[in-house]
Amino acid sequence: MADHDAVIIGAGFSGLYQLYKLRELGFDAIILEAGPEVGGTWYWNRYPGARCDIESIEYSYSFDPELEQEWNWTERYAAQPELLAYIRHVTDKYDLRKDIEFRTRVTTLDFDDVACHWTVRTDDGASRTARFVIAATGCLSVPVQPEIEGVDDFGGETYWTWDWPEEGVDLTGKRVAVVGTGSSGLQTITAIAPDVAHLTVFQRTPVFAIPAFNHEIDEELAEVKSRYPEFRAESRVTRGGAHCADPEAKFFDEYNPDEVVDELSRRWADGGLCYQQSFLDLVLDPSVNKAAADFVADQIRHKVNDPALAEKLIPTTYPIATKRMCVDTGYFEVYNRDNVSLVDLREEPLKGVTPQGIIAGDTEHEFDVLIFATGFDAMTGALQAIDIRHGDLTLRDKWSEGPRTYLGLMSAGFPNLFTITGPQSPSVLSNMLTSIEQHVDWISDLLVVMRERGQRRIEPAVQAETTWVDITNDTADLTLFPQAASWYMGANVPGKRRVFLPFVAGVDVYKQICDGVAVADYHGFEMTA
Repeated sequence: MADHDAVIIGAGFSGLYQLYKLRELGFDAIILEAGPEVGGTWYWNRYPGARCDIESIEYSYSFDPELEQEWNWTERYAAQPELLAYIRHVTDKYDLRKDIEFRTRVTTLDFDDVACHWTVRTDDGASRTARFVIAATGCLSVPVQPEIEGVDDFGGETYWTWDWPEEGVDLTGKRVAVVGTGSSGLQTITAIAPDVAHLTVFQRTPVFAIPAFNHEIDEELAEVKSRYPEFRAESRVTRGGAHCADPEAKFFDEYNPDEVVDELSRRWADGGLCYQQSFLDLVLDPSVNKAAADFVADQIRHKVNDPALAEKLIPTTYPIATKRMCVDTGYFEVYNRDNVSLVDLREEPLKGVTPQGIIAGDTEHEFDVLIFATGFDAMTGALQAIDIRHGDLTLRDKWSEGPRTYLGLMSAGFPNLFTITGPQSPSVLSNMLTSIEQHVDWISDLLVVMRERGQRRIEPAVQAETTWVDITNDTADLTLFPQAASWYMGANVPGKRRVFLPFVAGVDVYKQICDGVAVADYHGFEMTA
């Protein structure tokens, strides 16, 4: 008999809700968490300026009306300390800590066909067995550490945004370099620029960033609290799992030229990621995409005083929205400061680190502090960091040419192993909280059905998985997404096969598919006693 009904890997938003849900349903479940505290992404990513790019009201649990009413978000886009405080509040409110083992990293999963359970081994040498394993390992939880010659020789301080010291870092009056201009780099740059003596940004690829227009939200929060059930129901049937400003987007050719500018201006003025939903065909039609990109380029030119510098900050090598767009709180304006400069690595390639600083092109730049914001091995990295095996089959080998899943929930050949917001689900293209709750609820309902039927084992049929992989890839190929060397494609990880990782058709479509599979007695899955 297994030690537990379920082992959940990870104590972030998804793992905590999965634990809560299974406990409420009478299952014996525990969480194994590598870190010393709950929070997942929001525990580890505590660098200066760390902030969510989904609005706080949306980026929250909906499973308990009491929780919705008692928690008061202070800002439109919550910063890391507030997000972590919320997660800790949830953990303590539902007494979840008693079923979490911290500082326990899962290293190996091995399925036993005879016993019909997983053996879960951890870095402390211990092992446990569980009928089911649910990987709540996060989509952006394994950092990429590029091999940069000489990093260990640097004589000053070196930091990585994904492992920022809990006690913080005093950068006052120091010469600082930031390498990387994705979301974490952009947020760090914006936050530290006023404090440092001089900041040099090393940019490989410019980013499209839309202003947050962040502000206190007392009135907005009160209005949403008065109709939370309706508000949540609306979010679940949108493409991105969150509200975007009305009116709903239309196809580009339904607007006249003046209306196109008006719509882009309205979306820009509202701020945030809803800009990318200006037109229904924005990621389908290159001419539509160019109109949206040109508008943002003009906004960057207005924000940056130096015309030549502005052009360096404007993306030109990929369609807008095909890399993760950023939500900024004054990023482009930072470059108007006298103490901020940009090194364009397309013109001056980064050659290495010296004891004094960084060599780019033919110039050595001297620094007191180096900060690396170099991103993550998205969506598959955390799963492939674990040695997951069933007999002679390993998940690493099976996924060597790209992930293969059914609905992003399971992978054929690995019974009783579920992934929350895994590859080939909407995941990072959606409001993660909407997708997390949909996955947790779906998995939990399935486990109840299996318990009621006395069934012990489930896995996808190979043909169902193949069909889903084809659907995911074919749908992505209809869009402009594959044209960008993005982490959506795994392009930021040397040697990783470039395959579009999330399901692109939207939360609304995906939910209908999952609900239909369940109604059809879990079509495509094979369940046995």
